[in-house]
Amino acid sequence: MPPYISIIIPTYNRSFLLSKTINSFLNINYPKNKYEIIISDNNSNDDTRFVINKLKKKNKLIKYIFVKKQGVHYARNHAAKFARGDILYFTDDDMIATKNTLLELVKIFNLDEKIGVATGLILPKFETSPPKWIRKYLINSWLSLTVSKIRKKKIIISNDDFGVFSCHQAIRRYIFFKSGGFNQDYIAGILMGDGETGLNIKIKKLGYKFAYTKKSVIFHYITKSRLNFNYLFNRVGNQAFCDSYTFYRKHSNKGKILFFLVFRTLIIAPLYLFYLLVKAVLRKTSFRFLPCYIQYYMNRNAYDFKLYNEYKFRKLVETDNWLNFKKI
Repeated sequence: MPPYISIIIPTYNRSFLLSKTINSFLNINYPKNKYEIIISDNNSNDDTRFVINKLKKKNKLIKYIFVKKQGVHYARNHAAKFARGDILYFTDDDMIATKNTLLELVKIFNLDEKIGVATGLILPKFETSPPKWIRKYLINSWLSLTVSKIRKKKIIISNDDFGVFSCHQAIRRYIFFKSGGFNQDYIAGILMGDGETGLNIKIKKLGYKFAYTKKSVIFHYITKSRLNFNYLFNRVGNQAFCDSYTFYRKHSNKGKILFFLVFRTLIIAPLYLFYLLVKAVLRKTSFRFLPCYIQYYMNRNAYDFKLYNEYKFRKLVETDNWLNFKKI
């Protein structure tokens, strides 16, 4: 008997894509009495509510929740509290499920009772043909796509997070709540946390495993707005905040912040930028990554200074349980 699944889709001002995502999950090969679709509307001001209400009239599987507080991972955590599923499946409002996306994904939980998280193959579906440099260098985690070394595998069961993205992530319900949920991404307008990376770290600490099956395929619809240098520049820059968040949580020691900042600025950053330059000259990467990583290290430093100077901010970063946290 297949488990009951709660499909959780956070959304913000993407009604034009959301309907495609919902319809793809309404047409999957999975018993209709064994899943629900929860739309967590993260304070959209377009016609998202209208689109969802129109779909709800035709299908009772769809549930709608309005979440005023901004933040995609806050919207995920909030929706999980209303979910009924034994398996919580998180995805995004720009994903297109295939017929067996969930049917194949839940099977892998039967292989090992210690599997807490499962994912599958994420492939791109481009709105328009991307430039050659994007096809060559960004068909990977920069666009939340399965990396080539994982694509080659049929099944993976690992003690480590090998790159599980929240756009295609199934979690046993009790493990999700035991872990404290997704770490927050935005707090009071500040890009702050490490989202599913932080969640996966907490799940690993609890002793659970991560799994992948190539048979669970989903498509990531990538709009033309992401197929340019500006997207890459912002994406790499935002990654800096996430990495500083993750790194600080490893030691949670104010006294070490400035040491690591100076060491990174004087040694790690110059060496890595020189390494990128050499790779670019040898045509093994794009020169576009150089300004991106200059900004990356600047953002790391700015974040670390904030951590060092602001006690309340440090305490937020040290938070483990975001499902019950009230003082945001």
